[in-house]
Amino acid sequence: MEWIGAGSLLAWVWLLLGQGFFWRTDVRLPARRDPERWPSVAVVVPARDEAAVLPDSLPSLLGQKYPGRAEVFLVDDGSTDGTGARARELAAARGGLPLTVSAPGEPGPGWTGKLWALRHGMALARERVEPEYLLLTDADIAHEPDSLRELVAAARSAELDLVSQMARLRVVTRWERLIVPAFVYFFGQLYPFRWVNRPGARTAAAAGGCVLLRREAAERAGIPETIRHAVIDDVTLARAVKRSGGRIWLGLADRVASVRPYPRPADLWRMVSRSAYAQLRHRPLLLLGTVLGLTLVYLVPPVALAAGATGGDTPTAALGGAAWAVMCGTYLPMLRHYGQPWWTAPLLPFTALLYVLMTVDSAVQHHRGRGAAWKGRTYPKP
Repeated sequence: MEWIGAGSLLAWVWLLLGQGFFWRTDVRLPARRDPERWPSVAVVVPARDEAAVLPDSLPSLLGQKYPGRAEVFLVDDGSTDGTGARARELAAARGGLPLTVSAPGEPGPGWTGKLWALRHGMALARERVEPEYLLLTDADIAHEPDSLRELVAAARSAELDLVSQMARLRVVTRWERLIVPAFVYFFGQLYPFRWVNRPGARTAAAAGGCVLLRREAAERAGIPETIRHAVIDDVTLARAVKRSGGRIWLGLADRVASVRPYPRPADLWRMVSRSAYAQLRHRPLLLLGTVLGLTLVYLVPPVALAAGATGGDTPTAALGGAAWAVMCGTYLPMLRHYGQPWWTAPLLPFTALLYVLMTVDSAVQHHRGRGAAWKGRTYPKP
């Protein structure tokens, strides 16, 4: 057991120092200044059965204080709850930026619903606005009034083709507090923001809730046609932009937030498991490696500490305790970002165990033909 504890501690030393300082939460929008001329922007919002959250999100887009021309295009992706009608009602009552609501019909062969909706919205925007930038944002994302202005200023100042912000997710219920900060923490560990933002690095990622994309970069990368099958569309989009020579940036948001509630553990479980196996490219060996890796890094430290303490094995207990301490230390910045108490950091191994189970369940559901299921649609392996 001692050598396993030593392996876990070494893994944490590497993660602490060699994984792009993923645990830090200071990656915010780069320095920016107002451009001499504000470019035109089309805000494209794919929406499927989102009538319940639109009152908390759509008015924030219509109320953007943007100095240039901007229009909002909400694409109703086969909703059955009156999403399109609700959007029109909100626009009529609140005013603000012009809103166009459209419905493209069922996705074409090989397309996911969201990307089919984005394709339709982007085409419509080109006809109406000829935008220089596209803000791709989800229907459950609320923006502060200066959000669009800040995104465009950052893109212009730093000459970026893609600027994405990880929206602040909702943490109200007990289960949201337990799982949501860890979700962002694990995402940063997998895609360290500093590596994403380095032009020469291969790492590429984006957060689909808030992506400002230069139209020329989208056309150069063939978006969305080249990624039409992607279940994890945000990361795939960022890879396509970076692969085609574009400069991308990803960081945490202060003024962009998700309004979608996850009141039950089952809701959070579904959020993670629906795409976890797709993240592993549907490969059993990657699944096995991920489970073993998560076990070594997150589950071994408390087990080694407990086993060493009860069995009188001081070195094993010390190694497990040291690894657990480093783990907790790296998690504290994310807990502070989400306003959670420091004493919840030692619960991270339990949360990691839940993520292991969610990932395995994702693979099981895929092999049963129910993988990547979301709002009535199931997407097979591409």
